[in-house]
Amino acid sequence: MKCLVVSDSHGRSDLVNKLIDQYHSEVDVMIHCGDIEDYAENFPEMMVVAGNNDIFYDLPDSLIVPFGKHRILVAHGHQFAYMRRVEKLAEAARKNNCDIVCFGHTHVADIQTIHGVLVVNPGSLWRSRDGRGPSYALIEDNGKALEAKHIFL
Repeated sequence: MKCLVVSDSHGRSDLVNKLIDQYHSEVDVMIHCGDIEDYAENFPEMMVVAGNNDIFYDLPDSLIVPFGKHRILVAHGHQFAYMRRVEKLAEAARKNNCDIVCFGHTHVADIQTIHGVLVVNPGSLWRSRDGRGPSYALIEDNGKALEAKHIFL
């Protein structure tokens, strides 16, 4: 199984649609971690949560998305305090019986494992804050292990 994870597109629906077109036949799940700044109805293929800039859109703060034998907690991340944000997201995932958490908000791509939880920040599809450029992530369950990677544009 494969999952496409994007975040922080900030109204750039052209970028989101390009990835949907590119991956629609390759992935089983498509996730947007917030700050889409567009109507989720325009992206019916994607599971979308609210970011701090999505105040005018009716989006959930978080979602739990089934992914084969795994469960993914999806949140934007701004709801969690800056200090220890990643650890708190991993803890929230564990409390919700999820072994993967996807979040955005920081515009910095990151993948790590904390207490058995795969923590994925795809970075920003629009603009990064660390100089590496816009990015997204792919998660794959090959039946033996979970693997996550970034693709930089």
